[in-house]
Amino acid sequence: VQLQASGGGLVQAGGSLKLSCAAAGRTFSTYFMGWFRQAPGKEREFVAAITWSGITTHYADSVKGRFTISRDNAKNTVYLQMNSLKPEDTAVYYCAPASGRNPRPDFTSWGQGTLVTVSS
Repeated sequence: VQLQASGGGLVQAGGSLKLSCAAAGRTFSTYFMGWFRQAPGKEREFVAAITWSGITTHYADSVKGRFTISRDNAKNTVYLQMNSLKPEDTAVYYCAPASGRNPRPDFTSWGQGTLVTVSS
């Protein structure tokens, strides 16, 4: 599956952004999808994940209550609504097929992601 993340930008602390991840491929709706992020000088980390049905979601403790993951299988798109943003949320955000709180090991097409910068 080919994925393209978008919607990042510069926002002040306390602000909001909504990221989108558009997928190309007929099997998108069967994937458990996740958002991951990588801050400068740090390893990539799990942010949120959603089952193929959209019924079950999982969040990292650091974003729980502030971020909401959702998906529209008809549009082959997964979203990440980010509210109450903090400077520590600054990172490049990626979407990927997930396996629990990890990216699927067979997924390698990370692309450029979308940069979120939160100013204090």
